[in-house]
Amino acid sequence: MGLYKQIDATLAQERVSWLSGNKHALRQRKKGKKALEPAIRNWVAKQSWKWPKRPIIFITDLHADADAFWASLVASGGIEKKEGSDDFSLTPFGKSATFVFGGDFFDKGPSNLALLRALKLLFKKRARVRLLAGNHDIRVLFGMTSVDMTDDPRNGHFFIRMGAKAVPFLREIKDEYLSHDGAMNQTPDKQTCLDAMLPSDSWWEQFPDLAKWSMPNNVVEREVRKIHYKSKRFAQVCEKEGLTVREAYAAARCWQSLFMEKGGEFYWFFQRLRLVMRKGSLLFTHAGIDDRTAAMLEQHGTGYINKEFRRQILGNPFEFYYGPLSSMIRTKYRSVDMPLTPIGSKSARRAGILAIVHGHRNLHRGQRIAMRKNLLHFECDITLDCNSRRKEGLKSKGFGATLIEPQGTITGISSDHSKIKVFSPQEEK
Repeated sequence: MGLYKQIDATLAQERVSWLSGNKHALRQRKKGKKALEPAIRNWVAKQSWKWPKRPIIFITDLHADADAFWASLVASGGIEKKEGSDDFSLTPFGKSATFVFGGDFFDKGPSNLALLRALKLLFKKRARVRLLAGNHDIRVLFGMTSVDMTDDPRNGHFFIRMGAKAVPFLREIKDEYLSHDGAMNQTPDKQTCLDAMLPSDSWWEQFPDLAKWSMPNNVVEREVRKIHYKSKRFAQVCEKEGLTVREAYAAARCWQSLFMEKGGEFYWFFQRLRLVMRKGSLLFTHAGIDDRTAAMLEQHGTGYINKEFRRQILGNPFEFYYGPLSSMIRTKYRSVDMPLTPIGSKSARRAGILAIVHGHRNLHRGQRIAMRKNLLHFECDITLDCNSRRKEGLKSKGFGATLIEPQGTITGISSDHSKIKVFSPQEEK
């Protein structure tokens, strides 16, 4: 079956109440489905929900897969596109909706650049588009911009912190932009290039003392060990990918011109990134919240958080990456993450937030609702990119979207679930 016929078949499937779904539809730690379903129904029915004024199409964790991008847009009902054609058009639904992408545009998939070019076409159709930052996006930003700044005691390690995950992106840039005759003529020798990418001697001396003001000693020690390990392996990893150290450095500098200089092909991307978006009772972000960010939401709102995010990522990467805002792109609600407790949940609800719509935790059976500390979470990372799907044993092509509509419904569409899930609070009352 062709991909777009598979999409048609998925959209023809039965629609069911999300709260009546199986274990792949609902989750709460230490609570089985039999007890969880009535508990969530009761909680949902008691809340005063507010909904966006226009539909929202939420797609997240595309991870460098343009095919998954197009297929998910078709499945959402937001565009019309024929398989194999480069042309597409917004549907009436797509013209009325806001397309929200939940971050992690980079890494894992076939082509970072192809995905960004596809995304730019959606802007050119004058669609309403919002881009939220993911941990992979920020890690790439901090890493690539730290090249030639490796003596910075706070930020000089961010390039090598990317480790092996950065090398395919560097290879992609090298292949596309640095394969012509003379492309490497201005690139210095191997050792100079290494010095420009690996933390300097002064970084190793100063970083541990500076970092102790922001994180516990054991975390600092683990971070330093990680950087040491990745530094030792970097040249070997490049060689395995068919990339010399000089080519890696030249590709990183090319990345800077493409993404950070006005006039660069992808300059628009980081200019449009935001950390969080609020519509009605719903908060959209990449990963989630903790007590600290919940307090910020209650006290200052999303406008303040997005301004701080812009200030920090463009001016002080260390402050962001090891500070409270980073939990919104990094948390998986594990014991090692900064906690969301009932205190934070109450802060969020006092701010009018009843549900977090996010990605980051990849799933194999479509979207899922999780209840955490009396706060609903719509987990929407449905493993879209083809390389992750192959690695994790998912045989079909990945596509899907989460639709939020003004009349008060949230719909989960996924190539990996046999039914379309519909969340409708008014039906629980």
